Amino acid sequence: MSDGVKRILVADKFSSSGLERLKALGAELRYEPDSSAEKLPEMLDGVAVLVVRSTKVKAAAIDAGKELQLIVRAGAGTDNIDTEKASALGIYVANCPGKNAAAVAELTMGLLLAADRRIPQATADLKAGKWSKGEYGKADGLKGRTLGVLGVGGIGERVIERAKAFGMPVLAWSRSLTAERAQELGVERVLDPLVIASRADAVTIHVAYTPQTKHLVDAKFLAAMKPRAILINTSRGEVVDLRALEEAVKTRGIRPALDVFEGEPGAAAADFTLAIKDAPGFVGTPHIGASTEQAQEAIAQEAVRIVECFLKSGSVPNCVNLAERTPAQWLLAVRHYDRVGVLAGIFDELRTNGINVQRTSNIVFHGAGAAVARIELDSAPEAATLAALRGQNHVLSVELVPLKA
Repeated sequence: MSDGVKRILVADKFSSSGLERLKALGAELRYEPDSSAEKLPEMLDGVAVLVVRSTKVKAAAIDAGKELQLIVRAGAGTDNIDTEKASALGIYVANCPGKNAAAVAELTMGLLLAADRRIPQATADLKAGKWSKGEYGKADGLKGRTLGVLGVGGIGERVIERAKAFGMPVLAWSRSLTAERAQELGVERVLDPLVIASRADAVTIHVAYTPQTKHLVDAKFLAAMKPRAILINTSRGEVVDLRALEEAVKTRGIRPALDVFEGEPGAAAADFTLAIKDAPGFVGTPHIGASTEQAQEAIAQEAVRIVECFLKSGSVPNCVNLAERTPAQWLLAVRHYDRVGVLAGIFDELRTNGINVQRTSNIVFHGAGAAVARIELDSAPEAATLAALRGQNHVLSVELVPLKA
């Protein structure tokens, strides 16, 4: 923008205190809590920073945001954002991991209790004027029952804490769970999700949604579960094969307790027509795992922190789409006097010789008299290029070393 003031668009519901903090950053703020994926492209004209919660940010919106530099997901995960498209255009994508962990863990335990004691069904009967003590006075109970936890990140760990308070032994599976960490948590580490399925009285899912976790709970997993076992999902709907679950409810009496659904509505208010709602013993909530005032306030504060860091320093905390490893093969270390034009001369020489810079940093020493530029290259400069670099004004030394694989 010509006046140097960046525009921020918050295209989802956001706490009032978070909005006030964003305004205090000196940017131009627009708040559109009822946005949608379809409306988003027309809202992004001149916007540098986009903050969303559940609104989908598709490729069309990212293309429309010609000045877009940062997308912040006010929540954990970024599966509602086309990160591949953002990466292709050099747009940062960040999220707020761990800030909703307690809220999701609390709902998980609520769904577990509701499924075991059939609280929604008993409440519905009472509302209908039916006193069915004989029917609802039957439950397995949780103490001594085994809980299987798929995914031991921030949420999974908090579920484990709460399950142990209920006197439940815990089996845990996660690709990152070590034997040492399992011992610290007081759980039994399991190396195969199917072992969780076969041994647990209830299974709760807390994995991120990736191509590797799509339908992690499939027909094979459900067939391995104990009859009448409880399945809780507060992660992402696509992790569970919903059709296979519907069949498992019919054939094995699996009791679903779900906050997320494959094919769930994208809007805040919509008809819910998925067949699972009519399954016997079904307990459900409309994707509200992170929806507590405590969690939303913590998430808003973290989202504001990310935006503030970006506006003040250009750095992006919790960025999810930076390359872990670039195609760079060589490191060029140039020690130089800290003078105007030195780096420009170095980069111009590299450009002239068709050498691409993948990553760079310039480390300035105390007193700002000298610095070292560390430049990662996709190919090695020839001897003549290195000689030309060493011969430039204010260059003290040039060293080329291969990067370790």
